Amino acid sequence: PRHEGMYHCEFCPYSSRHLRLVTRHERTHTGEKPFHCSVCERAFARSYDLQVHMRTHTGEKPFRCEVCQKAFTQSQHLMIHKRVHTGEKPYKCSTCEEEFSHKSGLLCHERTHSGERPYKCEACGKTYIQICHLNSHRK
Repeated sequence: PRHEGMYHCEFCPYSSRHLRLVTRHERTHTGEKPFHCSVCERAFARSYDLQVHMRTHTGEKPFRCEVCQKAFTQSQHLMIHKRVHTGEKPYKCSTCEEEFSHKSGLLCHERTHSGERPYKCEACGKTYIQICHLNSHRK
């Protein structure tokens, strides 16, 4: 049911009281990327993503670890990095209960249980769990 004072996505049931949020959401359906990098021509759906991308050109890394002084382009990357110092491992395998500090580590580990090997060498047909292993094999 539609509610008064709400804006609704043209493509799915998503709605919000804020038009800008619905407009931004609709880009996930349309693929529209109105924010363009003036340096390399990459395009983004959100202005914030362009702002973060520009740091790859300027070298700006405004988020710094107080423990080791390593700097990052995004606050989220700093937050994840801090787990190196705290030992926090918030991602747990539901099969064997091994814990990981990064979601990507868990996803990769889960392939050892599922047998999934999504990266295939086109030359010899050998398959790999991680793309970096395929890239090493190619060299």
